[in-house]
Amino acid sequence: MRIVFAGTPDFAVPALDALVDAGHAIVAVYTQPDRPAGRGRKLVASPVKQRALELGIPVEQPESLKTPEAQQRLREYAPEVMVVVAYGLLLPQAVLDIPARGCLNIHASLLPRWRGAAPIQRAIEAGDAESGVCIMQMERGLDTGPVLLEKRLNIGERETGGELHDRLARLGAEAIVETLAQLDALTPRPQDDVQATYARKLEKHEARIDWNEAAIDIERRVRAFNPWPVAFTTLDGQPLRIWRAEATAGAGHPGTVIAAANAGIDVATGDGALRILELQPAGKRVLTAAQFLNGHRLAAGAKLGD
Repeated sequence: MRIVFAGTPDFAVPALDALVDAGHAIVAVYTQPDRPAGRGRKLVASPVKQRALELGIPVEQPESLKTPEAQQRLREYAPEVMVVVAYGLLLPQAVLDIPARGCLNIHASLLPRWRGAAPIQRAIEAGDAESGVCIMQMERGLDTGPVLLEKRLNIGERETGGELHDRLARLGAEAIVETLAQLDALTPRPQDDVQATYARKLEKHEARIDWNEAAIDIERRVRAFNPWPVAFTTLDGQPLRIWRAEATAGAGHPGTVIAAANAGIDVATGDGALRILELQPAGKRVLTAAQFLNGHRLAAGAKLGD
């Protein structure tokens, strides 16, 4: 099938590879313009652009798809289908109408649950037992189109946002190949808007731990925000990132260390305790609790947070 692929981050790369491996003709890849990154603020190509160049596929990086020029350029590729995966640009109706068989989106949730920008992290944060991917026929609304194919998986009890991201990226790649192979036979399933939830974009300020919350809620946020933006608190006025933790039994004033051992550092919360397993002091590498305690005195009664 003649395909234009639109995607930007790491999550989209497995789908691009899978489409190429399945024998489809990827006539162009659309991705976000290069952005400044790192301390030197040098322009860096997106993971999808880097992979497309390795594969020898033409790359387009318009700032917008709303201009007549951008739309005409897309028409010239004459795609049968446009496959969209975390592209990052809105597709106006004029663009949705260009591919002969429409635009298909790989979305990392069980629609209509978690429409929006951060479905993977919000599912973990909310304590969902399941996640998955949906192949959706795109329309103008935000992730509102009918679902052509759905694949489910269980969320691991200790799974992080990064780990679930990688599993869903692979599952999405499988799903889009399967969808295209049986496109004529699939019956679109309309979404029930009443059941919809919104996965708002992650913000750095959300990662600050409120020790007055329940331990299970903090644990879920620690998992969801690993590897970005990473849950954090303070110790002796300095930032302290929490990479892995688990809820456990315990009581005390919220934010107070109630036990510190190689197995973990237990901190009282508003309900139960949080056992910190991996942490990162400012300017240092990630340490296990045992490694941290080997170089830091942290007695019971020490206070974390403001």
